[in-house]
Amino acid sequence: MALDQTASSQSTNQPANRPTAQPTDPIVELDAVALSRAIHAREVSCVEVLDAFFDQIDRHNPRVNAIVAPLDRDPLRAQAAGRDAELAKGQSRGPLHGFPQAPKDISPAAGMVTTKGSPIFAGQVTQTDAAIFARMRKAGALFVGRTNSPEFGLGGHTYNPVYGTTRNAFDPSRSAGGSSGGAAVAVALRMLPVADGSDMMGSLRTPAAFNHVYGLRTSFGLVPHGPTDEVFFQQFSVAGPMARNVPDLAMLLSVQAGFDARLPLTRRSEPPGSFALPPERDWTGVRIGWLGDLGGQLPTEPGLLDTCARALDHFRTLGCTVEPALPAFDLEKLWHAWIDLRSFSVAGANAALWHDPAKRAMLKPEAAWEIERGMALPGTRVYEAMCVRSAWYQALVQLFAHYDYLVLPAAQVFPFDAEWDWPHAIDGRDMDTYHRWMQTVVPATMAGLPALAAPAGFGPQSLPAGIQIIGPAQTDAAVLQLGHAYDQAGGFSRVRSPWLG
Repeated sequence: MALDQTASSQSTNQPANRPTAQPTDPIVELDAVALSRAIHAREVSCVEVLDAFFDQIDRHNPRVNAIVAPLDRDPLRAQAAGRDAELAKGQSRGPLHGFPQAPKDISPAAGMVTTKGSPIFAGQVTQTDAAIFARMRKAGALFVGRTNSPEFGLGGHTYNPVYGTTRNAFDPSRSAGGSSGGAAVAVALRMLPVADGSDMMGSLRTPAAFNHVYGLRTSFGLVPHGPTDEVFFQQFSVAGPMARNVPDLAMLLSVQAGFDARLPLTRRSEPPGSFALPPERDWTGVRIGWLGDLGGQLPTEPGLLDTCARALDHFRTLGCTVEPALPAFDLEKLWHAWIDLRSFSVAGANAALWHDPAKRAMLKPEAAWEIERGMALPGTRVYEAMCVRSAWYQALVQLFAHYDYLVLPAAQVFPFDAEWDWPHAIDGRDMDTYHRWMQTVVPATMAGLPALAAPAGFGPQSLPAGIQIIGPAQTDAAVLQLGHAYDQAGGFSRVRSPWLG
């Protein structure tokens, strides 16, 4: 199946099927930082905030299906009134005091349905919070529902047999990306002020690119992720924030980040509440390596690379130097090491489902493929893949001796038809797995590096594109600092979906 977007509008400013814009409540238009200030200054009440976002959800969610498993609203209004009473006494729970939030439907949330997008778990109500969700509650968030995700978070397109398909915030005929597709769309359409997500293979980055918002794949260990009884292993998946702009991203990250003694790979260097966006700096002479299509290794949809390359001018405006860069590494070898390690991880987490014939029958083909493949891998091959991963990290260490940051497209395609399962070909090149079209996100994941997905503008068919700003190990704050300067130069966070009034 080759990419075909001939049905899209030919305008470079608006997506296809331009809607009649609907008025939006000023409360939901506030950036998250400004909203938190307004709540704490008691300029708006938590009840007013909750009702404004409920109205926005009612207005947009039926079309895009981003927020699923909604909770009853009257008890939530009572909780919001309780938040207002606390502020009246001078008590604040934290930056998210009174913020409506909808945790991604992958990790457990206490008292909420956690389906992981699978009919195996449809209706399952979990009793504990993942560490990141517990921190969001403690900081004052009110959970109003879940954000939609593909089954088990597998695949860069958010659809599942439990809740259906989540649609793009700029063109609902297109994919929202995945697996944090519901989160990205909810943020882009102002149904949530900020949102959490997770990222193993671009699950924060692909939907951010597809919906013209910001998503940070954090350094491993910065944010506690998953249930607190998670297997102690060198995982690939991380949790992180999604927002309309970088200051909002940093505010949510300040809640999410920090050591958790129950999760031994988390870091002590950022205790909870300490993360902040660094002050402005002079970017003159900062060196950026543009990885492009990795020397032809990444097939890209026509117009995608040009759109991303034009966005590089905003780094030059800041005073950065931007040069083509290419790591000295066999990238096909890296890919095969990646899919071995991924299948090994997926199989380990889900082998019990495979061994139950009734549950196996309910798995989508991609999940079954991952599990069966992972169970067949010999231990020596997994070890060899780990060696490739280590060598790849060292290759990037060498590249960072010449560059301060690396930039790579956040996706190899523009948002595709929402009715597809996944792009089976890009520019005439067949994709040999269900996730090969997402290969551009693998370099940062395999090296464990922070990667900020940032908007790059719109392509020939007026569909969003994005870039990844990648920094050396554990430089999350510096990556956000550059991303904020880039946004200030390009004005990306001021661009709105045409569905917003």
